[in-house]
Amino acid sequence: MNRRKITFLMLALSAQLFVFSQKKTIVDGTISQKNQAIANLDVQYDYYKEQALQIWNFAEVGYKEVKSSSLLKKVLLDQGFSIDSGVAGIPTAFVATYGSGSPVIGILAEFDALPGLSQDATPEKSSLGGIAGHGCGHHLFGVASAASAIELKHHIEKNKISGTIKVFGTPAEEGGSGKVYMAREGLFNNVDVVMHWHPDSKNEANPYTSLANKTAKFRFKGTSAHAAASPQNGRSALDGVETMNFMANLMREHIPSETRMHYIITNGGKAPNVVPDFAEVYYYMRHPRRDVLMGLFDRLVNAAEGAALGTGTKMEYEIIGGVYEVLPVDILSRHMHENLSKVGGVTYTSSEVEFGNKIQQSFIGEKPSMTDAAKIKPYRELSDDNRSGGSTDVADVSWVVPTVGLRTATWIPGTPSHSWQAVASGGTEIGTKGMMVAAKTLTLMGIDLLSDKTIIEKAKMEWKKARGEDFKYIPLIGNRTPALNYRD
Repeated sequence: MNRRKITFLMLALSAQLFVFSQKKTIVDGTISQKNQAIANLDVQYDYYKEQALQIWNFAEVGYKEVKSSSLLKKVLLDQGFSIDSGVAGIPTAFVATYGSGSPVIGILAEFDALPGLSQDATPEKSSLGGIAGHGCGHHLFGVASAASAIELKHHIEKNKISGTIKVFGTPAEEGGSGKVYMAREGLFNNVDVVMHWHPDSKNEANPYTSLANKTAKFRFKGTSAHAAASPQNGRSALDGVETMNFMANLMREHIPSETRMHYIITNGGKAPNVVPDFAEVYYYMRHPRRDVLMGLFDRLVNAAEGAALGTGTKMEYEIIGGVYEVLPVDILSRHMHENLSKVGGVTYTSSEVEFGNKIQQSFIGEKPSMTDAAKIKPYRELSDDNRSGGSTDVADVSWVVPTVGLRTATWIPGTPSHSWQAVASGGTEIGTKGMMVAAKTLTLMGIDLLSDKTIIEKAKMEWKKARGEDFKYIPLIGNRTPALNYRD
């Protein structure tokens, strides 16, 4: 081999070694930054626990979360975020912003409670005397999101890098479709990636989709009369509701098996001896595909109209909420899974294990091991097996911007959401420990997005392909204004 070739090979090898060295320096630097972020959040644990438990005590239902929203805004305002309040026509919604330039990273923050779930932080069913409780753990959700945003703010400051962090305070996830109004107003249009998380009884960051959902209140109006002396002069609005429900239940045999349809009678009259002139029923209709859902909902409306015709009453309905199915992005989920695996799960103390064993005594279903809270579920690609059985307004966000989430163990393993057991766990350090796993994971994922913009580029390519070139976002709520009193 001549001298010229040897020189060329040596130069090429030197160049490769230089590139490798540079990449290793970047990787080592990122690892160091992540470790520091985790340490910083550990130092702030007591502070964030206090904020979460305050919101747990507030337990405010959708669109009524005045104290909860104010607390989160103050936490962010104290750390230098600018706050835009009352966005999208919703008094408790807000956008908190820090930084400038790209990438723009959004973090969702929920904080609404569920009606009918007032519960003390004890392993036995014991109401606190309130009207609501955090059976879905949104008091943890909002605080972990704020904690992550603040740590990412420090990361931008310390490293003097470009980047914008936006925290979206999103009210009324539980049936109120708060994010849908925010998406309709274009609040997510200039965001590169949105992150979120959700309380659970396990730790995972697998891609998932959900059930599209359309909800409505059907109101029947009739004619009152004495139920014994002159029933022939009455037309019962409750008969209209019950007839609609009967027909809806007959529909179940003739709709796709993956459909979910449920209702409650919110007003059935005031006294048995008065033919009720007003009655109301509140329906949820769900399906994995929103196009199929729309046809099913139309059939439900036909049932309501038929019920009114047959009972001599009048019917009108109000759309309360409507959400898409979640659009997952695999590349983002893989990165989130890697970061969750680095953070690890939740380890219980002996007293927390004792608490958990007592909680599990009330379970109808299986009772997983307490050690499951320390485990991270293996990564798996999207399939019917990891399709969520619920619905969420995060879905609409996922169709207007690439979105990624995770779930962490904030409840005793095996705990069903929307239960008194979930409220009880969420009011203890069982909940706040899991909350901080989420805060750390979101922060590490945010550092990745700020450090390596190719992740965002690849994610957008995957997302656009999955969404389709001709996609146009049309919210299922139509043009209605936010249903601010839907919990009344």
